[in-house]
Amino acid sequence: MPDYKKYFIISAAPELVYKALTTKITIQLWTADKAEMEPVAGSEFSLWDGSITGKNIEFEDGKKIVQQWYFGNKEASIVTIKLHKHKQGTSVELRHTNIPDDAFKEITQGWEDSYFGALADFYHGEN
Repeated sequence: MPDYKKYFIISAAPELVYKALTTKITIQLWTADKAEMEPVAGSEFSLWDGSITGKNIEFEDGKKIVQQWYFGNKEASIVTIKLHKHKQGTSVELRHTNIPDDAFKEITQGWEDSYFGALADFYHGEN
């Protein structure tokens, strides 16, 4: 199962990007869909009205989010998002491991368009 790593630039401070990724109401604003999220290790989450589900593993306020995404496979599919200050706002470092082969194209396109593309659009011009 392949891995995916990419950097994204979001024109908002890391603290705002972190809140947008971990606060239910803000997630619903930028995704325009139902979400369940609580920034507590061990809690389960659901994004895009259940299209993405998993378990929150670790949070470092304003800096890092680690989640396990459920695909029904035996190996854990782990998403690690690190937030770094950048002159344009935030540099997001994404690493997604063990993506099922049959979902790789859809998942990587989703990261670019629906996930961080939508978040970038949400914060466009914030800085």
